[in-house]
Amino acid sequence: MKKKIAIISEQAFPFTLSGSIGTVGLNVYVAELAKNLSIAGYSIDIYTRWDDAQLPQIVHWKPGIRIIHIKAGPTTPILKEDLLPFLPEFRQNMLDFIRIQKLSYGLIHANFWTSALVASQLKEILAIPFVVTFHALGYLRRIYQNEYEYSLSERILIEEDVIKKADQIIAVCPQDKEDLMRYYSTPAFKITIIPCGYNPEELYPVNKMMAREILKLDPKEFILLQLGRIVPRKGVDNLIHALSKLKSANMNVRLLLVGIEQGVEMFRLQTLARENALEEFVTFTGPENREMLKYYYSAADIFVTTPWYEPFGITPLEAMACGTPVIGAEVGGIKYTVLDGQTGFLVPSRDPDMLAQKIRLLNSKPRLHLKMSNNALERVKSEFTWDKVAAQMDRLYEHILISSRQTSISMFTSPSQPNQNSFLM
Repeated sequence: MKKKIAIISEQAFPFTLSGSIGTVGLNVYVAELAKNLSIAGYSIDIYTRWDDAQLPQIVHWKPGIRIIHIKAGPTTPILKEDLLPFLPEFRQNMLDFIRIQKLSYGLIHANFWTSALVASQLKEILAIPFVVTFHALGYLRRIYQNEYEYSLSERILIEEDVIKKADQIIAVCPQDKEDLMRYYSTPAFKITIIPCGYNPEELYPVNKMMAREILKLDPKEFILLQLGRIVPRKGVDNLIHALSKLKSANMNVRLLLVGIEQGVEMFRLQTLARENALEEFVTFTGPENREMLKYYYSAADIFVTTPWYEPFGITPLEAMACGTPVIGAEVGGIKYTVLDGQTGFLVPSRDPDMLAQKIRLLNSKPRLHLKMSNNALERVKSEFTWDKVAAQMDRLYEHILISSRQTSISMFTSPSQPNQNSFLM
């Protein structure tokens, strides 16, 4: 008999196209984890906010996987920063759906703090254990980009409460675990490190010249790629400053920016490129569908990502899966996945001089570049495929399911205790 679980991801669901409003990395995480857990024998319902009136409430997405759209606010896309007021409606409508359909879940896996809040309340009502992958932490947002976030104090209080109630917290890298322990006083025994992954059937090396021909890119240029949401914390300006130094040294280089274009930041970066006389050497492609990403990763000589902070960062894994060395900031998940000097280089987040130096080094040493390319591919194949991630998640789920059954038996045979730690919105 299949084990039935619920995944809550109210702001991002599997078939959202790359470039849509929302968090693309989270979409990939939910989609790939669900697909691989289904193969491992799980029956999965993914609950997400109903943001498109044209979609049915229930979508039979893949074998063993349903997407359940839950009414919460307008049936239109909204920013994740604006979700909090609609969570009581989401929780109640999800609860009604579960009761009407007479569903029984062994476990809930919440993604992001807003989903975790709903999961924590459902645990109190239905006694369903839950785990949470935060993907980002409010406390770190406050440290690094306070001016770009809303209601951080309320968010942090909710995260603290969720951590107390969760059966397990999934950290995506060692730094994530350290942050949970340092800023939220989370006990180590309550944290399990399970990384993100990549799909080897979707992302794999493509001949560089063929990829460039498909994308209509110059075969002679040394191409730097940055892919993802174009927002301030991604540090794209650092890369533009490094590009200026490379052009001053007469290097035949191009910067390719692929991703969701955020208006104000996009204008700022275009202005920066123009002020440094780099307009013709910086290409903004806009968002691309995922089936095209292997061509971009393979066409690039180096994938560069220097954010101020990064909870994990799926794109460095994806680049390495296509055999492209990565130069990344020595932060968060990047310093976990990128092995400095082996699969690429780690550099400070805001040091364009160091970044330019490492780019020139790889440009001038083709044997080193080839070695790093091979190392990168070997590393992700051995450590970071989604089936390996799902296997780790399966072991964690099984542990929690067994513990939950034992607790239920103990509660049935012992006097019940009132719950004195209820968090209500």
